[in-house]
Amino acid sequence: MKKPIGVFDSGYGGLTILADLQKKLPEYDFLYLGDNARAPYGSRSFDVVYEFTLQAVEFLFSQGCELIILACNTASAKALRTIQQNYLPTIEAHKRVLGVIRPTSEIIGSITQTKHIGILATEGTIKSDSYRLEIEKFFPEIEISQKACPMWVPLIENQVYYQLGGKWFIEQDVMKLLAKDKAIDTLLLGCTHYPIVAEIIKEIVGEDIAVITQGEIIANSLSDYLDRHASLAAMCTKNGETYYFTTETSHDFDKKAAAFLHRPIQSKHVVIR
Repeated sequence: MKKPIGVFDSGYGGLTILADLQKKLPEYDFLYLGDNARAPYGSRSFDVVYEFTLQAVEFLFSQGCELIILACNTASAKALRTIQQNYLPTIEAHKRVLGVIRPTSEIIGSITQTKHIGILATEGTIKSDSYRLEIEKFFPEIEISQKACPMWVPLIENQVYYQLGGKWFIEQDVMKLLAKDKAIDTLLLGCTHYPIVAEIIKEIVGEDIAVITQGEIIANSLSDYLDRHASLAAMCTKNGETYYFTTETSHDFDKKAAAFLHRPIQSKHVVIR
C-alpha cells in the first residue's frame, strides 16, 4: 500500500511548499490536497477552519498518509494545535500532523540583525496572533509588526499580481507595514501563496530588508524531523511519485497549479466532508 506524505492547503499556495519538499526529499511519495472549492480560509472563523482542516486530515489518513504537513498558515494557526491535542490521541498514536508556523518561528531570530521583523499574512493568520506567540517563545527580544493582506491571494490566484493594479495593492500593504516600525530588517511572508510575489516585494523594499519565504525552511525542517523519527520515515513510501487531489474541478486546478509549479500536472477531483 502506498503511504505518501500528505500535504494540505486550502488552495494553491501549498504547492510552493510542496515544490521545495520534492526538491529536498525527491525519493519520497507525496499526496497534495487542495480544498479549492472552499478556499480561501483566511477570513473564516476558527471553528470553520478547524472543521474543514480536520476533514482534510481524515481524508489524507484514509489515503494511507501517516504524516501530514499543513502547508497552510491559516490552518496551522487555527486548527493544528486542536488536531494534535484532541484528535490525534483518539487514532493510531504514530500518525502525525505538522504545521508551518513553528519551523519558521524557530529560525527567524537568526536572520534579523535589528531584532525587528514584519509579518505579511492573511487576515486569519494575523488575527490568530500565532506567529507572535510562537516567535516570542524562541526570541522574546524580537519586536514584531504585522499586516493582513486580504487582496493578495485573489490577486495571485487570478494571476493579476504582476499587473499595475496588482502591484499597487502589494506596495500599499508593504509600505503600511514598514511604516509601523522603521527598524524592520526582515519581512516574513506568512502565507504560502506569497512566494509568488516575493520578487515584487524585494523590488519594493530594496536590498537592506530580507524577504523570507517558507518553502526551504519547511523542507529542511521536515528532513530533520524524518531523520529524528526513523520509524515514521520507514512507513512513508519512497517511489518519487506525487498525487494531486482537489475539491474543485480538476481542469481548473490543473491550469492554476501549473502556474505555481511551472510544470503541467494531472489532478483528481474528490469530495471531502
